[in-house]
Amino acid sequence: MHSITDWLSRSSGAAVYAIVGALVFCEDALFFGFVLPGETAVVLGGVIASQGRVSVYWLALVVVVAAVAGDSVGYEVGRRFGPRILETRALRGHRKRIDQARNFIRRRGPAAVFLGRFIAFFRAMMPALAGISRMPYHTFLLFNALGGLVWGVGFTLLGYFAGSAYQQVEKTAGTAVAAVVAAVVVAALVVWEVRRHRRGRE
Repeated sequence: MHSITDWLSRSSGAAVYAIVGALVFCEDALFFGFVLPGETAVVLGGVIASQGRVSVYWLALVVVVAAVAGDSVGYEVGRRFGPRILETRALRGHRKRIDQARNFIRRRGPAAVFLGRFIAFFRAMMPALAGISRMPYHTFLLFNALGGLVWGVGFTLLGYFAGSAYQQVEKTAGTAVAAVVAAVVVAALVVWEVRRHRRGRE
């Protein structure tokens, strides 16, 4: 994971669009989120955009398109191969969380597609589970597109404004203060991530 993020942080221009788009697409289409959550790549891409190395507008567009397209492929995989994909080696160790996701989609229906976009494990599994459950594609696509739009733009801007704030603090208060601010932000994000995963397990 660190090698991918390091590669991304050193990239600029078309390479950033390609790497972020590919990671977001593969997270949903190929369950790649178990290796690197797409939101990590999106936030890092937003930080790179704040440095002027890519356009934040084009990056947000790439993220949204990749998210919607990846979900559509994941849906088709679930529809064509059904429950058999849940028995693959990569997913056997996640049986409890898969059952939680299936219960979620049964209880919430199409809304689960939208809400699942904001939960790392559900984001990777929800498209395939929607296909397995035979949710009508036009219904899936509507809620998938809405979720992809809010998630893609939101996390891109999160990285963009976080990076811009860091640069402004560094310029006005010096590197030492900027480093402290960055450490506080990182600590807050870590605490938020831990709490979110605990809620997901519960």
